[in-house]
Amino acid sequence: MVAVSGAGEVSGEIIYDRTKELKEFDETKAGVKGLVDSRVVKVPRIFFNHSNVRLPLHEAESIQNHSNAPTQLSFPIIDLQECISDNKVSNRRKEVIDQIREASETWGFFQVVNHGIPTSVLEEMLQGVRRFFEQDIELKKPLYSRDATSKRVFYNSNFTLYSSPSANWRDSLYCLMSPAPFNPDELPPVCRDILLEYDKEVIRMGNVLFGLLSEALGLNFKHLTDMGCADGHSILCHYYPACPEPELTIGTSKHSDNDFLTVLLQDQIGGLQVLHQNQWVDVPPTPGALIVNIGDLLQLISNGRFKSVEHRVLANKIGPRVSVACFFSTSYLPSTRIYGPIKELLSEQNPPIYRETTVKEFTTYGHTKGLNGISALEYFKL
Repeated sequence: MVAVSGAGEVSGEIIYDRTKELKEFDETKAGVKGLVDSRVVKVPRIFFNHSNVRLPLHEAESIQNHSNAPTQLSFPIIDLQECISDNKVSNRRKEVIDQIREASETWGFFQVVNHGIPTSVLEEMLQGVRRFFEQDIELKKPLYSRDATSKRVFYNSNFTLYSSPSANWRDSLYCLMSPAPFNPDELPPVCRDILLEYDKEVIRMGNVLFGLLSEALGLNFKHLTDMGCADGHSILCHYYPACPEPELTIGTSKHSDNDFLTVLLQDQIGGLQVLHQNQWVDVPPTPGALIVNIGDLLQLISNGRFKSVEHRVLANKIGPRVSVACFFSTSYLPSTRIYGPIKELLSEQNPPIYRETTVKEFTTYGHTKGLNGISALEYFKL
């Protein structure tokens, strides 16, 4: 466990050198799993996530109540069976587009089943992530880095460790899979093959989703892909170890994704919640399903029609929880392309509500501000 340095007490409140603790934790290169392996029984203060770090009271209360999700709401589940073929005119396809439109405008999240990716691939992907994080620490350390600008593959604990109000109870493996050229040898050997296989599958499905989303906006099937929304993507593997005091911390702080679209694979432990109608709603683990959520950039180019909804992951005494997110974004492409609200969606009655920006500017701003609970979209409003 990371030691508390320079501790004292003023007005009954413990003072500590937070920056020093963060650095000591970071320099172990063992992440949160290293804390758990050392049989820590108390959560270090750098992970505290409550009113002491200015978290609103209502949110602090909901973190302590893991069962606060309303039971009357049904999380959208959409069957893509009829949409993974070349048939673009079936009645069932029109129903799916309507379902996607409604979910994207109201929830910003939905689950998809019969998406065409074999269950065996999904299961092996989750196992591959576990193999990476559960291998000997000395095998992982060479990949430990905070350099997201020159490394395509790296692992660490908390990308925004030094800029966020509190550390999250998770470790992550990041793989920038596109743009090309990409050397597969950079991927960890213990999960290299399945990462490459899963990547191909999720790209195929992502292109299908962008087509359906385009039509849901009343646009041509290829409109979003022609805009370059699917040109770049990365895979982010999260590992959430069991937490001895889950009421004091959180797996992932409240945030929205600063990409166009995210496709998420989660295991059966659960913990993901979506903020819907001002309530935290559990996203139920559904065998064989994938979770799709609208990103900030898709909300921006749809002029607010599709919603990039805030979500979080609770810490849990049960674990480890594993998830794999594929982010469709072009932030690492050498592109100066300007993105703003799609002209075909604008009118005198529906003027632009966001200013134009580059993907690089948008994502850089998001990384700089950290996971502070405030959407990056606010900064880009007209």
